Amino acid sequence: MSPSVASNGESFAVAAALRLAAGHGVRGVVTYADPVPRLRTLSDGRTAGSPRGHLGIIYQALSATYTGRSTARTVIVLPDGQVLPARSIAKFVAGDRGADGFERRIVALGASERPAGAGRRAWLHNALEQIGARRSRHPGTHRYALPVGRNRAERSRAVFGMPALPYPKWADARLPA
Repeated sequence: MSPSVASNGESFAVAAALRLAAGHGVRGVVTYADPVPRLRTLSDGRTAGSPRGHLGIIYQALSATYTGRSTARTVIVLPDGQVLPARSIAKFVAGDRGADGFERRIVALGASERPAGAGRRAWLHNALEQIGARRSRHPGTHRYALPVGRNRAERSRAVFGMPALPYPKWADARLPA
């Protein structure tokens, strides 16, 4: 959210979204906070992102249940600082809907056009090298579970299949070197 939003703006927005979800029968939401510091360059040249990463303080303020980290994995970081989602790669390689937009994005970052008939996987491998994309080990995002319901009784009936863990804090949120 914009820094001009009042200090409780995030919790107000999340609470409103959970109320809307409850009206559609949703009974629980799992959300993630990325602890990895990441900055990206916007199209107008400004920098955005989090130089420190996120612990999910907003979810802690909402009394969400902390259930640990998601699976550690290797991610591909583009030159502009954005992470290339694994799902986007899979859709591109398969030629699924959105593959053309994905390809245009990679070309816009400086990759050569894909020759007609060229294999998608091989082209992507070379294109990512061309643009200077890098692989980076990600320790896993912080995972929180929020009960959803129209009232306290409905929210209290939510059961999560994972144990509640202590909230992460900066002092114990060390990242791998």
